[in-house]
Amino acid sequence: MATLQMQKLSLISACVAFPYIVVVSCQYDKFSKLELPQGVTGPGSAAFRGLLFTEGPFTTVTDGRILKWLGPNIGFVDFAYTSPTRTKKLCDRITDEDKGPICGRPLALSFQPITGLLYIADAYFGLLVVGPFGGLATQLAGGFKFTTGVSVDLISGNIYFTVASLTFDLRNTTQPGFKPDSTGRLLRYNPLTKRVSVLLNGLSGGGGPTVSRDGTFVLVPEFYGNRISKYWLVGPKANTAEILLNNVGNPNKVTRAGRFGEFWVALSPGVQPRMPLITPQGVRFDTNGVVLQNVSFAKQFFNRTISVVQEQNGKLYVGSRFTNFIGVYYN
Repeated sequence: MATLQMQKLSLISACVAFPYIVVVSCQYDKFSKLELPQGVTGPGSAAFRGLLFTEGPFTTVTDGRILKWLGPNIGFVDFAYTSPTRTKKLCDRITDEDKGPICGRPLALSFQPITGLLYIADAYFGLLVVGPFGGLATQLAGGFKFTTGVSVDLISGNIYFTVASLTFDLRNTTQPGFKPDSTGRLLRYNPLTKRVSVLLNGLSGGGGPTVSRDGTFVLVPEFYGNRISKYWLVGPKANTAEILLNNVGNPNKVTRAGRFGEFWVALSPGVQPRMPLITPQGVRFDTNGVVLQNVSFAKQFFNRTISVVQEQNGKLYVGSRFTNFIGVYYN
């Protein structure tokens, strides 16, 4: 188990070598934006499709759509949506979270690279899937208060997803006096049997999980619990969990990094417990919880929470519920 003192780490602005931990914080110093269509906000995910030739990023937005990036000359276009009651007239460009149960609110995406199927975690509609050509997604598992993350196991094909709470939903999190609880869950959906299994209970705001490339474990962040756990899928520790990183400052989605056995997590220290400023950053770490790199996003995402840090072809794609763009960091 490793421990991060993120309040101290966030103050570091140069490359620093910590004892026993190699942390590089002066890379990714170039920045550009992938602008959303006019009036659209809240890119909470950044997923890419394909192995050798990739498409994307695909992203989720506040008005209930999933958009696909087609390059700087075209920008983002409609790809999919999650709610059967959604209409473009009612929902396009809305920012009202109360319309989520009508328009949908997808929060996370994960592709099955062989089939091209896109699995979706929607805050109100649960776990869904849509084919390679997009359109209306099919619900696989519903009835949850607040679905937050999803990850496809590249080996078994099983789908792992998280529910943040059994008592509150996305709309409650911005209401005055909101208090988080510890009723979140990690679940598994088996596409062959179509059954859902509960793997972990008692999560404090489950963020977006990710399955290791070799299918041996799932990493599960707890946004309000300030920690990341490793849930073992195979081996002598199968079906047990251990804390991998503790005191990590409001972790949201975990994603697989470019190198095998490494991961990125989107952190927003300062949310809970509340501090004067939120200091968004990406942290790269390995399977043993050793922190390898810390990248600050405070300049471009000043005092905002971030949802995802996705590495693709040497670049970092950063999304936030509170912007109208995906930030792209590179060297």
